[in-house]
Amino acid sequence: MESLRGRLLIAGPNLWDPNFRRDVVLVGQHDDDGAVGVVLNRPMDVSVDEVVPALSGLVEPGERLFFGGPVQPQSVVVIADFEDPSSSEIIALDSIGFLPPDVDTDDVAGIRRARIFAGYAGWGSGQLETELNEHGSWIVEPAAPDDVFKSDPEQLWTDVLRRKGPEFDLLRTMPVDPSAN
Repeated sequence: MESLRGRLLIAGPNLWDPNFRRDVVLVGQHDDDGAVGVVLNRPMDVSVDEVVPALSGLVEPGERLFFGGPVQPQSVVVIADFEDPSSSEIIALDSIGFLPPDVDTDDVAGIRRARIFAGYAGWGSGQLETELNEHGSWIVEPAAPDDVFKSDPEQLWTDVLRRKGPEFDLLRTMPVDPSAN
């Protein structure tokens, strides 16, 4: 399978796992060993300066911490838009990439904007491919830089499905729990 690095995984109608229901995941790395990414549309009710004050200088004051995924939720993942992408450990798309986990933020220059995540999403070898082949688990779409730093991230799932065209309108407008309709 072709690498999905720089693509979005949009939770499909058959993905009921509460870790990913109506989520949009940016894939940062995908190869034969597996895949890693972060959930882009789940801001938490705490700010970065409350939880990881050492990283608060990378984001706007009061910026919320995001739930990046169920893997190692106590760890921190930083995605940034770099003036010089070589400062990134992994480039996901264009100038947007992941900071190395042990980087001293005082040594990082040229970050235009950043977002901080608690945890990440990960798949072992062949696991994501299996989920993609299951009907309705994930819908794949190329990522755009503005998807990563969307000002109203809770709307990202709906907005990306709208961008995919009218054949996704039913899914996009479906209630969270269709049985309650």
